[in-house]
Order: sequence, then structure tokens, then C-alpha cells
Amino acid sequence: MPNASTDRSDAGISVIAHRGASGHAPEHTWPAYELAMEMGVDFLEPDLQMTRDGHLIAFHDATLDRTARGPTGICTGPVAARTLEEIRRCDVGRWFNERYPERARAAFEDQRVVTLDELFARWGDRVRWYPETKNPEETPGMEEALLELIRRHGLRDAAVERGQVLIQSFSPASLHHLRSLDSELPRVQLLPADAMDGRQAEAVLHEIATYAQGVGPNRALVDAPFMAAARGAGLLVHPWTVDDPGEMAHLVALGVDGIFTNFPDRLNTLLGRDPQTR
Repeated sequence: MPNASTDRSDAGISVIAHRGASGHAPEHTWPAYELAMEMGVDFLEPDLQMTRDGHLIAFHDATLDRTARGPTGICTGPVAARTLEEIRRCDVGRWFNERYPERARAAFEDQRVVTLDELFARWGDRVRWYPETKNPEETPGMEEALLELIRRHGLRDAAVERGQVLIQSFSPASLHHLRSLDSELPRVQLLPADAMDGRQAEAVLHEIATYAQGVGPNRALVDAPFMAAARGAGLLVHPWTVDDPGEMAHLVALGVDGIFTNFPDRLNTLLGRDPQTR
């Protein structure tokens, strides 16, 4: 199982492609994931939503409205209210061209949602995975479906032995449930900016260490005392979401184990990595 001393890559920091290389291409689409792979990232991060018919799709929001374009009666409202077939009628790339015309590409039009099954089938153990359970309380069975896919694609043992898969969530209940289903799979507790709520980091992180192997803190939480508390608790530290090279450099200096970023190429440059050699 990964820990603070073994999870570091050769260059010392794990490059985690947040929703793929989502600064350059529409989040959670094939172009975003393909570009991240070309950049030689350590982890691909798919947020998971569950469709009405039980498929896990790579999709951030609980509703379709922000990133889906298409028939109003289908491409709006909760993801959980639609089947996979219905959601695949929606274009999930066009919004990026609308919002970022300077980064727009014709290839981003008419992109369809990607399932976790498809992602695992395409890249398997060629990259490490960082799936997040989104809204697990609203979609019972999400954790079971995730573990079934991890096992079906032969990733379970590698996840346990070398951290091939790290499962993250903002929901402690989801992580506890995952632990009850398979106690050996590594888990990471995500932390919003207000997670400390006046409490000492040491107390919070030692509590998390009873059920998780790492924390994914909002970058604003990470300072020297936080890092000392995390190390004392034996936790990995993977802050999110960092796109500014100066901020990346600051976090690297503090000793984080990895960084979530929409621009993996920027972190690669900072770390002096050549994607072609990774």
C-alpha cells in the first residue's frame, strides 16, 4: 500500500492530470486524456458520476447543464436521472470552445462522455488512476461498481502493492464504505479550504489516517505545519488544483508528494521532465 515514503516518482512528485489535461482540452473527454498521456503524467483523474442505469462515467458535475450541449430535455438536469445512452446524445466538448475561444479546436466539437470502463480498457496499467466518488450518498452502489471495474480490469493487486489506483472522495462515509468492501485498496480524503474549521491540523490528519492513506487538500491549506502534521500521521499529500508555476514551485519546496493540475505540461517543465522519456 502506498505511503509517504514510497509514492514519489523518480522525479519526486506525482503529476496528476486533473480531469485529464483539462486546461488544454474539454475536461473528461478523450482529447483531454490523450493529451495528458502524451505529456507523460503519473495519474489520470476521472471524477465519477453514476447514470440511472448504473454506468460510471467520467463527469465532474452532478448535473449536465454546465458542460453538456444538446436536446434540452436530455442534456440538462441530474446525471443520475439519465441513462448512458441518453447522455451520449449530448456534446460534452463544445462548451470548451465557447468558453475558451483562444484554445478552441474543431476536434473538441461533438465529444461524447467517456466511461470508466472505457478508460481502464484503453490504458489499464500503463498509467496510474485517481478516481473520485462524486455524490456517493445520492447514488448508492457507486463504490461497489468502482471496485468491480478495478477488479475486472486486473488493477486491484497493483493498486494494493504499488498504488496503481488511489480512490479519493470528499465523503468520509464513502471512504469508510470502500474500506469495508476492500480494506487494502488505498484511499485519499479530499479536504476543502475550510476543512480545519478552527481545529489543529495534527488532530484532523491523525483522525483521517485511521481510514485513509493520503489527503488531497485545497492548496490554501498546505503550509509547513500542515506538512509536518501529515508526515507525522504518515499521510500522502496531493494538493489541488494548482496551475500557476510559482505556486507549484512553492508546494514542491514544502515537500508535497504530488499535485493535481489542469496543465500537466507546466508541472513537467518545473520538474525538468521530458514526457518522451516517461
